[in-house]
Amino acid sequence: MYESLFQPIKIGKLDVKNRISMAPMGAFGFVDNEGCYNQRAIDYYVERAKGGTGLIITSITKVENKLDKVVSGVIPVVSENPGRFLMTSAEMTERVHAYGTKIFLQLTMGFGRSGVPGSLLAAPPVSASRIPNYWDPSVTCNELTTSEVEWIVGQFVESADIAKKAGFDGVEIHAVHEGYLLDQFTLSLFNRRTDKYGGDLKGRLTLPIEIVQGIKERCGKNFPVGLRYSVKSCVKDWRQGGLPDEDYIEKGRDLEEGIEAAKILEAAGYDELNTDMGTYDAWYWSHPPVYQKEGLYLPYTKKLKEAVNIPVIVAGKLGVPETAEKSLEEGSADMIGLGRPLLTDPYWPKKVMNHQVERIRPCIGCHVGCLGRGFEGKPLSCAVNPACGRERYYEPKRVLAAKKVMIVGGGVAGMEAARVAMLRGHKVTLYEKSDQLGGQIIPGSTPEFKIDDRRLISWYKNELKSLDIPVIKGTEVTEELVEREKPDVVIIATGASEIPLDIPGADKDRVTTPIEILESKKTAGKTVLIIGGGLVGCETALYLAENGRAVTIVEAKNEILSSGGGKPIPHMNKIMLIDLLHKYEVKVINNSSLTEITDEGAVLTNNCFRKQFLAADTVVISVGFKPNQTLYNKLNGKIADLYLIGDAYQAANIMNAVWSGNEVGLNC
Repeated sequence: MYESLFQPIKIGKLDVKNRISMAPMGAFGFVDNEGCYNQRAIDYYVERAKGGTGLIITSITKVENKLDKVVSGVIPVVSENPGRFLMTSAEMTERVHAYGTKIFLQLTMGFGRSGVPGSLLAAPPVSASRIPNYWDPSVTCNELTTSEVEWIVGQFVESADIAKKAGFDGVEIHAVHEGYLLDQFTLSLFNRRTDKYGGDLKGRLTLPIEIVQGIKERCGKNFPVGLRYSVKSCVKDWRQGGLPDEDYIEKGRDLEEGIEAAKILEAAGYDELNTDMGTYDAWYWSHPPVYQKEGLYLPYTKKLKEAVNIPVIVAGKLGVPETAEKSLEEGSADMIGLGRPLLTDPYWPKKVMNHQVERIRPCIGCHVGCLGRGFEGKPLSCAVNPACGRERYYEPKRVLAAKKVMIVGGGVAGMEAARVAMLRGHKVTLYEKSDQLGGQIIPGSTPEFKIDDRRLISWYKNELKSLDIPVIKGTEVTEELVEREKPDVVIIATGASEIPLDIPGADKDRVTTPIEILESKKTAGKTVLIIGGGLVGCETALYLAENGRAVTIVEAKNEILSSGGGKPIPHMNKIMLIDLLHKYEVKVINNSSLTEITDEGAVLTNNCFRKQFLAADTVVISVGFKPNQTLYNKLNGKIADLYLIGDAYQAANIMNAVWSGNEVGLNC
């Protein structure tokens, strides 16, 4: 089983030991102030090599930082200090090669209209033409001159030469992909030029053609040059993507043009196509959130693969080994690209090879710990693997003297604390007052689109079992139990409870909560009013709408999805959920609050104090969660090693729960 994944493959003349590639991702924060790799970056890539990945493709690395200027210290830049970049890169490539893994340096022209003015960008944005910035359409990009573009081509060649000297096995050009700066030259929607870099498809492909030909001339024809490639843009209009199965007119690169362009680029000298779909305007294709299906690119890449002879690498929610293997066997890919699955579990390849699939920690598609952190100005990591990007510092160290550790609560915070404390050699017992582990993720994972949350719970259960951690269910921990057991450490992970509303009519039978709906303790009527437009309320609305209910969301703020558990919701997740709510005709009423529930529906009051009545069979209260701290408050001041983690400390999200459990488990 999984034999196809572990067959060798050639990229040009380069031998790669298996069909598993680490997809390039924005590894924000892994550089020093001169744009060179720091120790965190080296540890991060080496860990994935140790895990058995055949080919690593690095994060985007800029070839220049004068025209498309980004804030220093965010992403690597070859030209900031070429000599130092070579030295730090050489240490990384030498260590990666020790594990039989090949590594490509991904070189980027930059962001262009896709850069965030004032935060990521340190200067006004540039592009192929004078077009509006994606994030702030009131900002118009400056058009690069012909000589400036030619200079950038030279910077690609210089950077590739440095990469070769540093020991990289090849480079990948970023990109005719995702609407980044180079892609803005290839798309007719964005390119209005009349020089050699504009015009018809061949003219718009002049830039990537000059880049590959220049690199081959400098570095030799056998030095592999790959291309990050979006075979289809999925753009319905400016700043508007098209949903899966939606019938719309493609405004970007359609599949026909994508295949034609691929043939031209192959003939120009590219050695592989690292393929996905989407642009910033349709970002939930390029960075598929929880709402996208597994293997979402495969129907399209199968057609691409039939049209070209060079290897086609495909990513896009292929973290389930069966799906990854099937993509190879059915001819939809030559290699699979794993991005976030290798963040959550760098040993994915070895676990598959060793038939330990159940031990692969799953990606949950949240983006909160990876790309979402980049937009908060924080370094890349992973919501369910806090060691990602911090491998050297988050490795569990065995203790000299084991402590007796009592963990109260079997949600992910408690289970993570138990897992890590046990790995360090402590004597751990986990108590859960209900009859099952998983906490609030159990009802939260009810919708079909939350299948990865269900996988996460299964993974934790399996890890606790593998580590022989005693789990006592159906037992509520009291002060007396703690006194009787006399633990050295008590970790409180008692979670949070839904906040009720104290308003007239709140006790009526038609009133319920998301948890009661998702646990099927109550059944929603045909018309449903959801009070609260945060992530829980909106996902519950989507779940009910998918099941035939007519749903209206009422939000006190001026927009829905302003936060999820008090944290920013990553952009790709947010825009896809909003588009899905629109698809299922979920109505939204902003700037309004619930003031009364009647026998026929509810009374709302807006921020101008005007009242409105809405008929509804069911009213779902989703205004947040309150931490359960009763036991902690009773024990506080009586036990020296007492910790409060997860939602019991502050109701937030899965990342907050896992990270706090991990932190305390590592250091208790």
